[in-house]
Amino acid sequence: MVLREVAATRYIAPLRSGGSVPGVVEADDLGTYVVKFTGSAQGRKALVAEVIVGELARALGLRFPELVLVHFDPAIAEHEPHQEVRDLHGASAGVNLGMDYLPSAKDFTPEVAKVFRVDPLEAGRIVWLDALTINVDRTVHSSNLMVWPTFGTVPPRLWLIDHGAALVFHHRWDGTDPEKSYDFRHHALGHYAPDVRAADAELAPKVTENLLREITAEVPDAWLADEPGFATPDEAREAYVNHLYARVRASAAWLPTDFPTREELAAEEALRAARTQQGRPNWLKWVPDLHGKPAAEQDGAVHLG
Repeated sequence: MVLREVAATRYIAPLRSGGSVPGVVEADDLGTYVVKFTGSAQGRKALVAEVIVGELARALGLRFPELVLVHFDPAIAEHEPHQEVRDLHGASAGVNLGMDYLPSAKDFTPEVAKVFRVDPLEAGRIVWLDALTINVDRTVHSSNLMVWPTFGTVPPRLWLIDHGAALVFHHRWDGTDPEKSYDFRHHALGHYAPDVRAADAELAPKVTENLLREITAEVPDAWLADEPGFATPDEAREAYVNHLYARVRASAAWLPTDFPTREELAAEEALRAARTQQGRPNWLKWVPDLHGKPAAEQDGAVHLG
């Protein structure tokens, strides 16, 4: 496994839906990519997580857009009118991370989830991957899932995106526990009765030390350099391999199985909304509570970063 390298030739637009402000670019291979920049506030650890989790998802047969290393020259985006975005570009000259752009993809929102069918085993595979990699950013109201394609004769399918918030253990290596469990009650696919036990039986044997070493080798040295506690990028890579391999072998300790039903989630949300409304002053009680919900349906393509 080796990530392809391309050079950005045209800067199209920034995507302001995410805190990292990625950008859509065209490259010299005629492809279009969503680029996450090394100079973003999330830092390079987010890009490391994107590579490791994204490539692991692809290796396990889950749908995830191709990742590429994008050589970016800030000069191609000099027409960008916003100074903060230009500053981001200026701090990101060189190699950045690109994800294949899915044209006209739509967000997997709670409204979409009400009518979109997801097989329990597919849901289980995605939940299992998120639990293994400790991805805390695939919730009911922030799914980081896309529905694509949305036109033509091919049926729409679920695609995974955005894993920068995963691998939380690499923010504090000395406090890691491979058996640690997380609360996945509000996972975006929790009400599809995800068959995580079947997913564990299928996927766990595939996550070998060799596979993890192949995947971590795709992370550029520069993104792993100067990691506290490790003398070289290869030492850091081995730490990722050791932790994830230990975690997959301890799946019985963290395997999430207690998911609420769709009705239980709706009741819980209604109770939360009622408590919020009760706590508002009278003059605010007529203002809609849009907490965690979009104000209007949006084109999900803008969320690909």
